[in-house]
Amino acid sequence: MNPMQQRVTGVIIASLALAACAATPTSSTGAAAPAGGISSDNLAAHLRVLASDEFEGRAPATPGEDRTVAWISAQFAAVGLEPAGEGGGWTQAVTLERTAITGPARAAFTVAGTRRELANGDDIALETLHPDGDVDLRDVPLVFAGYGISAPELDWDDYAGLDVRGKVVVVLVNDPDFETAPGRFGGRAMTWYGRWAYKYLEAAKRGASGVLIVHETEPAAYPWATVRNGRAAPQFDIVRADAAGHHLKVRGWIQRATAERLFADAGVSFDDAKGAAQRQDFRAHALGDATFSAAFDVERSRITSRNVAGLLRGAQRPDETVIVSGHWDSFGIGTPDASGDAIINGAVDNATAIASMIEIARVLGDGPSPARSVLFLVLTAEESGLLGATYYAANPLRPLATTAAAINMEMWSPDGPTRDISSWGLGRVSLERSLAAAAEAEGRSYSGDRDLEAGFFYRADHFAFAQAGVPAITVGPGMDQLEGGVEGGLAARARYFAERYHQPGDEFDDSWDMRGPTADTTVVLRLVRAIADSKAWPQWDADSEFRGVREASADQRRQRRADR
Repeated sequence: MNPMQQRVTGVIIASLALAACAATPTSSTGAAAPAGGISSDNLAAHLRVLASDEFEGRAPATPGEDRTVAWISAQFAAVGLEPAGEGGGWTQAVTLERTAITGPARAAFTVAGTRRELANGDDIALETLHPDGDVDLRDVPLVFAGYGISAPELDWDDYAGLDVRGKVVVVLVNDPDFETAPGRFGGRAMTWYGRWAYKYLEAAKRGASGVLIVHETEPAAYPWATVRNGRAAPQFDIVRADAAGHHLKVRGWIQRATAERLFADAGVSFDDAKGAAQRQDFRAHALGDATFSAAFDVERSRITSRNVAGLLRGAQRPDETVIVSGHWDSFGIGTPDASGDAIINGAVDNATAIASMIEIARVLGDGPSPARSVLFLVLTAEESGLLGATYYAANPLRPLATTAAAINMEMWSPDGPTRDISSWGLGRVSLERSLAAAAEAEGRSYSGDRDLEAGFFYRADHFAFAQAGVPAITVGPGMDQLEGGVEGGLAARARYFAERYHQPGDEFDDSWDMRGPTADTTVVLRLVRAIADSKAWPQWDADSEFRGVREASADQRRQRRADR
């Protein structure tokens, strides 16, 4: 047994011991929890292990993944789930293309013969997922395409009259409505057009060599540190036959101050250009004679990461499925912070959800069997673009047509209990009403996402299921603190995103107030039980963009019921 195998075996043994201790749930006071109740102490114990430095930040394709997958599998076994992965095991192999920058990344803008060097990580944050060779762009013309949006249904096209083939496109983050009066994009709520993933895809489709997104904290909904840490880590994607056309040669972000210098050097006011981009009559244009150069070596490999799957088999309609999901990955070992800590432990994001999944599985398993089967699906590579969920949706372990719902969890708050519970984005799905009913049954309320401009609907794993038609929702904490109100909740959220999100500061410690995660997990437990026991199929609302995809499989659900 090699040292790695010894360490993983040790983690499994410790995990089984922990699970055995958790067989009798205890409350946060140490007393026995009510029968079938979610245990604060169990949640904390799971977090203490999963967010520890021993797991090295849980990055895919690292020793941290091996420990994470082994630990979760052991927990699922201990609470009585059946292995639901491939070949009778606990995992689903997710083959990913891994791309990492090796050595220094050099970048520069050149305007009117003057070259301005850019510091990667400070002025600019670069990455690539393109399959061909090292990156070596030399004096590629720069064009400004506003928000980089082509939306025919809204009569909006930032690329109208502009050929971007072989060029690098500078675009703004979010969409035109964020800083203006509500217009064609529905106000401050971020749309799919505002997301960085959309902007990269649209430019790649048009043959661009690269995209640079101008970072601003408020419209991006996260600080530069989040961008820097995310780009510094290796990048992943599922295996694509059309990877060369799907991906840009180089993509990245630039600080607003960097953009202001570039535009000024090109004889353009950044503020004026941004203002023009917010109007329908905007026309994209070259940034004078400005060019962009970037060069860095790239190490490419194909790795296999893993989703973890455990099944609680339904008693009456076992072929129908309710998915309960959350992602296990974080960013591994990154850039040291001011204290010298470089491990991005991902305690809130998203060890909290995994702890809740284990507790929900335990409580459901201890009670009457649900009518439908419940698949507990712990997903990889969410931080790389929802890749574990995307892979599952393309290669489901159980048919999507008879998957009633995907209930995803993200980022419970350690800052105290709230009167409400929320979901991410505006889902336009019956699950939002079901969540409200579950909250009311627990003496709480449901509040819609108070931060629609952050675009969270597109930033969690449920989105991959939604695109495949499965009614899906991501449940997250509310903002109305029992001790602090909405003002306190919003302040705590802002502190987290500024100081800990995707940073080494996202750590668990025993000062956490576990009342919030416990109450929130209890609501999700009630929601899962209700959907699993119901004969009804959750539905997308009439105005949802996913309704048509779901309706295409309606005959399969009707036939399955008829055959039973």
